[in-house]
Order: sequence, then C-alpha cells, then structure tokens
Amino acid sequence: QVQLVESGGGLVQAGGSLRLSCAASGRTFSSYAMGWFRQAPGKEREFVASIGRSSGSSYYADSVKGRFTISRDNAKNTVYLQMNSLNPEDTAVYYCASGRGGVAGYRRHEYDYWGQGTQVTVSS
Repeated sequence: QVQLVESGGGLVQAGGSLRLSCAASGRTFSSYAMGWFRQAPGKEREFVASIGRSSGSSYYADSVKGRFTISRDNAKNTVYLQMNSLNPEDTAVYYCASGRGGVAGYRRHEYDYWGQGTQVTVSS
C-alpha cells in the first residue's frame, strides 16, 4: 500500500521560508515522478511543482517559479519543496502526490496517490 506523509508546514511571516518533506513508502520511489499541489480555502487544488523520477526534469507553476524548488532523494524515498519569499497568497494545504509514471506532469490525473496534506499559512 502506497503511503505519502507530508511534513514541514506551519505558520511563517511574509518573506520567510519553509521546507516541506514528503516521505513515500509502498512502491519503488525512484520509478515514479513526484509532485506538489496546493489547495486554498474555496479554491480548486492547483499544481505547484513536479519532478521526474531521476531528477532530470522539473516543472513549476508560474506563480512559484523562482521562489520554490522541488528536489528528491531517491535513497531516502523523500521529495522536498523548498519555499522562499513566501507571501499570503501561498497560504494553502500542500499535498504531495506520486505519479502514474516516471515523467513529471502538472495535471492531477497524472498522479495516483496523494498524501493527507500539510497546512502552510503565511501572515502579512
């Protein structure tokens, strides 16, 4: 059974940084792309960033490009999201997702397993 467990969320002031982690188990981590999505209150879940199975490719939403960095450690079965220069618009529940294949994507249907989410709140 695939499990994804996010950690690292919290409350931070605008301009601050947070690093999210997602520990995966139950499948061969290095064979699958990984992604981060987020959902703010009253809004649809949206793509944030994704990374291919070998870290050879990564993609970002325009809203986070240049501020967020996705990375993975296949030896630790963990994917990370480093978030810098946070602003209140980044406030959301952040979800880790495991891809159906090895190529990084930005569509929700390209991911078949999801974590429970971690809350990120940015105060102004």
